Amino acid sequence: MAKKEGIRKLFDKIAPDYDRLNHLLSLDIDKAWRKKAVKEIADMQKPAEILDVACGTGDFTIEIARKTAAGSNITGIDISEGMMEIGRAKIAESGVGKNRNVTMVQGDCEALPYTDNTFDRVSAGFGVRNFEHLSLGLSEMYRVLKNEGKVIILELSVPSNPMVRALYKVYFLKVLPAIGGWISGERGAYEYLPASVLRFPAPDKFIKMMEEAGFTKVVHRSMTFGICRMYTGTKEC
Repeated sequence: MAKKEGIRKLFDKIAPDYDRLNHLLSLDIDKAWRKKAVKEIADMQKPAEILDVACGTGDFTIEIARKTAAGSNITGIDISEGMMEIGRAKIAESGVGKNRNVTMVQGDCEALPYTDNTFDRVSAGFGVRNFEHLSLGLSEMYRVLKNEGKVIILELSVPSNPMVRALYKVYFLKVLPAIGGWISGERGAYEYLPASVLRFPAPDKFIKMMEEAGFTKVVHRSMTFGICRMYTGTKEC
């Protein structure tokens, strides 16, 4: 089975419990991380075209929509229809679609169904580590971004401080799978999630991958002892 098909099935399975467990297991710190990233995304005073890659259940998509100018178009794309079913309901309940067009579409984030130079901003919140071909996904994000557009990527990371890293690994590799498996009944999914973080490239290597995809002015910001990192880059042609 291809990795992306396995990922689709995994997230379809855990979709009903995903939000509750996500906030519980992160102690709600993930909300603060998203707010900081949204400031980088929704920084235009005029209506913008924004693509939220690997949008999942739409937490990031909704926060972006709340802060963008009226008349903006915000599109979320994800491989898991199960996750987006929940996301669409959350969008309707939130009311963010009153003055903005907010949609979610199922699609392959490594083969984005959009023409070149379509979006002012491209975002991804905790999803790029699930790409089967990370370099290809980054190249696609670059392709659909307009000239002078910006990409903002949030991703979980392994802390660099040895003491923090040791505590983090105990929680991530032991506590999280136990709690996640108990609540969702899908322990395997909550063993995969921390393992995917441990496999993700170190910040310097990921920055190089972004630059190889074409992005310039690539920088990263460490948050909460390096548990989360925000990467930003620009498309200049």
